[in-house]
Amino acid sequence: MNLGLEGKTAIVTGGASNIGKAICMKFAQEGANVVVVDWDEAQAKAVSEEIAGMGKQAIAVKTDVTDDVQVNDMVAMVVEKYGNIDILVNSVGGTLDDYFMKENKEKWAKTVNMNLWSVIHCTRSVLDRMVEQNSGSIVSVGSDAGRAGEFREAVYAASKGGVIAFSKSLAKELGRNGIRFNVVCPGLTPPKPENMGKGSHWQAQIDTFTDEVLKKAVKAYPLRKIGTADDTANAVIFLASDCAGNITGQTLSVSGGYTMM
Repeated sequence: MNLGLEGKTAIVTGGASNIGKAICMKFAQEGANVVVVDWDEAQAKAVSEEIAGMGKQAIAVKTDVTDDVQVNDMVAMVVEKYGNIDILVNSVGGTLDDYFMKENKEKWAKTVNMNLWSVIHCTRSVLDRMVEQNSGSIVSVGSDAGRAGEFREAVYAASKGGVIAFSKSLAKELGRNGIRFNVVCPGLTPPKPENMGKGSHWQAQIDTFTDEVLKKAVKAYPLRKIGTADDTANAVIFLASDCAGNITGQTLSVSGGYTMM
């Protein structure tokens, strides 16, 4: 199937690792110009170099997506290099899960900034260009926690629920401008070491998913399997593509049946 992505420009935030990296690689395979956006410059460059090794186009841009000034600078750089911005994938996110009453204001702010404000900043920054083009596709990575709630993830669930509502609202507001908004909600997606950066931060994420944790977690999924980054990436690529040209305002769970709604 030809997804119609050849020569299009796709910005992927959080593109240096795990799901974000898988999304970048899928776009590259489809012939898109890939912008790997991440706070980890070294890992973002490693991904862009891997794509270049495939004979495809990619650049890495170090950006803190919770900072609107940095986001605007990144988008301006992309427009200068490629002209159009056809696709934005808001893949940055994460949870600092704990009991709500044990968390503090600083932790709440970090969670909301990472999961919701980053989406708002990046979306606003690309919209002027997309409105001028009268076309564009924005896919945000949500979470089933934002659809059904989740134990020890109250603020995370609230922020991801915000991403879903934000996307639906903009789908109604900007559909007349040819811009589509959709959300993909992954299930548990353990990172593979080869898809992560170096250092204690990345290693801590890998170490979280012990065999014991995964054996217990898989029982919550009707398909009795844990998802991969490629599972989510395949859904994102489809929704971003021309093949989904009449799909907007939708939330798709790619979670082995963890939620069904």
